[in-house]
Amino acid sequence: MTRTKLPGVFVFLGLSVALASSSHADDACASFTWDVRHERALFAEEATSLVAGSTLATAPTLAADRLYRLEFKSQAQVKLVAPPGNKKQTGGMYAGLARLRVDTPGKYRIALDQGFWIDLLVNGSPVRAEAFQGRPGCNAPHKIVEFVLPAGTPITLQLSGGNGSSLRVTVTRSPEG
Repeated sequence: MTRTKLPGVFVFLGLSVALASSSHADDACASFTWDVRHERALFAEEATSLVAGSTLATAPTLAADRLYRLEFKSQAQVKLVAPPGNKKQTGGMYAGLARLRVDTPGKYRIALDQGFWIDLLVNGSPVRAEAFQGRPGCNAPHKIVEFVLPAGTPITLQLSGGNGSSLRVTVTRSPEG
């Protein structure tokens, strides 16, 4: 009697696995190879709206573990602190500046809901990106870049080369660092 029930159990298990795989494949955000549960949870929250600075003096300060919606100006209207690391930018793009300060040194993630170029500067010098991931079709988040940041030092977040006049952004401590 047990032998006749086993094929039904295997069919049920096979369908369950297929459905789970299908729903995972349908979620473009599920294909990050990093653990991005924290970033995804933040992107599900209500964003705090801020106007990105067009100069460093007008740049708002962002805190870690919060979701922000930054409003931008045309890149031509923004006085960038340093030349963007992305040399392929063309006219008609948007840009803006923000400030960061972290209390603990280590690896942090900047996550965006769309494709802007991210430059981080400490004392005017660029901070090299350690790693990045992006997922087409995902905007919660779309792009994540990791940087090793010093504690207690003003950090400039320079976003440029984007097609949208606003974006959502988070700053989080990396689980690996």
